[in-house]
Amino acid sequence: MPQVPGDRWVDLTDPDVYRAGVPHATFQRLRDEEPIAWTTERDGSGFWSVTRYADILAANRDFATFTSRAGIRLEEMDAQETEARCTMMEMDPPEHTRLRRLVQGGFTRRMVRSYEQAIAVLARAVLDEALPAGRFDFVTDVARQLPMRMLGRLLGVPEEDYGWLVDRGDAMIANSDPEFTDHVVDQTDTEAYRLAPFRSPAGLELFDYAQHLADQRRAAPGDDVVTTLLAPTMDGEPLTDLEFKNFFALMVAAGNDTTRYTMAGGLLALMDHPEQLAKLRENPELIPSAVEEILRVTSVTMHFRRTATHDVELHGRTIRAGDKVVLWWISGDYDERQFPDPFRFDIERSPNEHLAFGRGGPHRCIGEWLARVEIEVLLRELLPRITDIRVAGPIARLRSNFISGIKHLPVEATPA
Repeated sequence: MPQVPGDRWVDLTDPDVYRAGVPHATFQRLRDEEPIAWTTERDGSGFWSVTRYADILAANRDFATFTSRAGIRLEEMDAQETEARCTMMEMDPPEHTRLRRLVQGGFTRRMVRSYEQAIAVLARAVLDEALPAGRFDFVTDVARQLPMRMLGRLLGVPEEDYGWLVDRGDAMIANSDPEFTDHVVDQTDTEAYRLAPFRSPAGLELFDYAQHLADQRRAAPGDDVVTTLLAPTMDGEPLTDLEFKNFFALMVAAGNDTTRYTMAGGLLALMDHPEQLAKLRENPELIPSAVEEILRVTSVTMHFRRTATHDVELHGRTIRAGDKVVLWWISGDYDERQFPDPFRFDIERSPNEHLAFGRGGPHRCIGEWLARVEIEVLLRELLPRITDIRVAGPIARLRSNFISGIKHLPVEATPA
C-alpha cells in the first residue's frame, strides 16, 4: 500500500493537529509498525493506542477486560467526577443494559423509519432556505439545521429553543475549540465545572433545562422522547434525575454534532470524487450504500477510551491494570487488513462493516438509525435539486482530538 502523505509522528493528543485534518500517516505507521503503542500525554498518565480494526473490535467486545466505567475520553477523573458525569457510555453491563433498555425504544430501526416522512419535510424546508442563495455555508445552513430540527421535534421542546440547545451542545462536545466555548478545556481553568458534563458550564445550563423539562412532562406527559424516558418501566424503575439529565445533555450534543459533521464530511467526499457523485445522482438506489461509505471515511467520533481491569498482553506489549486504552475508530476504519484500498472513496463498497457506530460489544450507538436516515433523506432531497455543487471558500475544521468535524464548508450550488 502506498504511503499516506503527511507527518508520520504527530502528537495524537494535540487538538491543533486535527485542524489540518485527520493525521492518517501517523495512524498508518502505528497500524503497520506498532499496533499497540504507548502514547505520552503532557497533562495525563499516558495511554495505549489501539489502531488495527480487529484489535479495536475485540477490545470493544471485551468489556470485562476493557471497562468504560472510568471514562470514555482521555481526561482522567476522580471518583466524584466519574459518578457525577456518568452516562450510559460510562457504564458496563448489567448497569449499561438496564439503562439502555429504558431509552432505546424511540431509536429502534423500525421506529426511526416511521420518522422518515417528517425528516423529509424538514429537509425540504432547510434546502428551501439555503439553496436560493446559491452560495452558502453547508454546515451552518444545512447540516446543522436538519438534525437540530429533528432533535427538537423528538424532544418535544419549543422551536425557539432549538438553536440555544444546539449551541450548548456545541460548547460541550467541542470544548477544545474557542469558536464554540469561552471555557476551552486546555486553555482556561475549568475546575469550577469538573462535575458538569464535558467539564463545561454549558452542561450545567443543559442540566437546568432538563430538570425544568422533566418537571413539565411529569405534570403533563406528551408524545415525545422525554416523556418516554421519564416513564416507569415494567419493573417500576424510571431514570433517576441525574441519569435523565446526563442522558438529555448527551442527546443534545451527540444527536446533532456527529450527524452534522458526517453530513459535511460526506458532501466534501462526494465533491472531491465527482465520478462518485455522478454515479449517485444517476443511481439514487445507491444512497444507503453511499451513506455507509460516508460513515466509514468520516468516522466522526475518532476514539473512545477504555481502562484495563487487569494485566493483558497484546502484540507483545503488556497493558497493566488501570492503564488507559484508546480505541481509535478512525484508524480502524482505514485499516487495509479490513478494507481493501481504504483511502478509495467507493459508494458501492461491500462489505462495509465500519466502526463509526462502535461495532461490537454493548456500546453500539443508540442513535445510529436516526443518523443514517437523516443522511439518506438529505442526499435524496438535495441531489435532484442541483446540477452542480463545489467548494467555494476555505474549509474550517474542528479543534478537537475527539470529534473529527468540518465546522465551515462554503459551497456554491447550481440549481437544477
